[in-house]
Amino acid sequence: MPEAGPTPPDHISTPDPSTQAGRAEHAGTAAEPTAQRRTSLLVTFVLGGLTALPPLSMDMYLPALPEVTKSLHSPAATVQLTLTACLAGMALGQLVVGPMSDRWGRRRPLLIGMVIYVLATAVCVFAPTTELLIVFRLLQGLAGAAGIVIARAIVRDLHDGFAMARFFSTLMLISGVAPIIAPVIGGQILRVTDWRGVFAVLTVIGIALTLVVWRWLHETLPPGRRHEGGLGETLRTMRGLLADKPFAGYLLTGSFTFAALFAYVSASAFVVQEIYGASPQTYSLLFGLNSIGLVVVGQFNGKVLVGRVSLDLVLGIGLGIIVLAAVALLVMTTGVLGKAGLVPVAAGLFVLMTAMSLVLPNTSALALMRTPNAAGSASALLGTSSFLIGAIASPLVGVAGEHTAVPMAVVQLVSALAAAACFAGLRRPRRRTVDAR
Repeated sequence: MPEAGPTPPDHISTPDPSTQAGRAEHAGTAAEPTAQRRTSLLVTFVLGGLTALPPLSMDMYLPALPEVTKSLHSPAATVQLTLTACLAGMALGQLVVGPMSDRWGRRRPLLIGMVIYVLATAVCVFAPTTELLIVFRLLQGLAGAAGIVIARAIVRDLHDGFAMARFFSTLMLISGVAPIIAPVIGGQILRVTDWRGVFAVLTVIGIALTLVVWRWLHETLPPGRRHEGGLGETLRTMRGLLADKPFAGYLLTGSFTFAALFAYVSASAFVVQEIYGASPQTYSLLFGLNSIGLVVVGQFNGKVLVGRVSLDLVLGIGLGIIVLAAVALLVMTTGVLGKAGLVPVAAGLFVLMTAMSLVLPNTSALALMRTPNAAGSASALLGTSSFLIGAIASPLVGVAGEHTAVPMAVVQLVSALAAAACFAGLRRPRRRTVDAR
C-alpha cells in the first residue's frame, strides 16, 4: 500500500482506536459525532442527493424527447441539443464552482448553485421554444455542477485515506441508483402529464434539496484553509495540480475509464435492440442488471476491499478486468470466432460495467488524497476531465453506421488501454501530497 495520505485537519481528527488511550478517548467521545471523522447518515444522503441530481436531470427527461419534438415543432437533432447543453454545462460549471468553493467555503457556492438550478429548471417548465429550452438547460447544467464538485470536495474535507475511499463507494451506491430509476420516474410522469411535468418534478426536487442543504449541511472548510486569490491564483492552483504526475495519472485514469462508461451509455440501447434484436423490456432489464452490478461491486470495494487491499492494487485489477472485457467484446462484435448472440455480448458488458466500481471510486480517492489544500479545484478538474473525455468518446460509437457494434467495442478498448497506460505511466508511489496554494 502506498504511504498514507495527508494528516486530516484538527477539526475532524479522531484518536487512534488501535491504542489503549485511543480506545478510551474514542469511547468517551462516541456520543459526539461532530468530533469524529464520520459524517452522519443524513449528510451521507444529502451528498448522495447532490451527486444524483445531475443524472436525474439528464435521464428523467429522456422518455420525453419525442414529445418535446412534437410539442415545440423542432427537428429531433435540435431537441437533442437540450441534452448536449445540459451535459456541457455540467462539465464547464465544475471548473467555475470548484475554485469558488476553495475560496469562499462549500456552503455559499453550493446554495447559490442550487438556487440558480431551481430557477433555471422552473423556466424550462414554461419554455415556449426549443432555443430557450437549450439556453436554460445549459444554465441548469452549469448550476447543477455545484452539487457534483462540492459533494466530492466535502468528502475530502471530512475524510482521508481508506475512509474517503469507502465514502466514495457509498456515494456510488446512491448515485448509481439514480440512472436506474430516473427513466422509470420520467415515464410515469408522462402517464399523467406532458414533458413540462418532468421539469416541474425536478424543480420540486431541487427546492427540497436546497432546503435540506441550507438546514443541515454545515460548512466543512474553515477560513484558515481557504484560498484568498482570484483568477490568477486559481489558474496557478490548477497548473500545480496538473503538474503533479500522480494526480494527473489518477485523473486521466478515471477520465478514460469514464469514457468507456459513456460509450456503453451512448450505444447500448442501439446495440442491444437494433443489432441483437432485444425488446425494449429486455434492454431495460439488462441496463438495470448492469447498474445493480455496478452498485454491488462498489459496495464490495468499500466494505470489503478498502483497508484490506491496496487501493492501487484494486484499481489495477479493475483496469485489467475492463481491458479483458473490452477485448472480448471486440472479438465478439467483429465475429472473428463466429457470430455471437445477445447473451455473451450482454455478459461482456456486465463484466465491463461492474469492474468500473473498482476503478472510479478509487481514482477519485487517490487523486484527492494528494490535495488537502485544494480539494475544490481538484474535484473540478476530476469532474470536468471525465465529462469532456466522455463527451468526446460518445459520438464515436456510431461512426460506422447502424449495423455494427464494433465502434462501441473499439472505443471501450481504446479508452481502457489509455486508462491503463496513464495508471502505469504517470502514477507513482505517493511520497508527498500536493500543496497547490
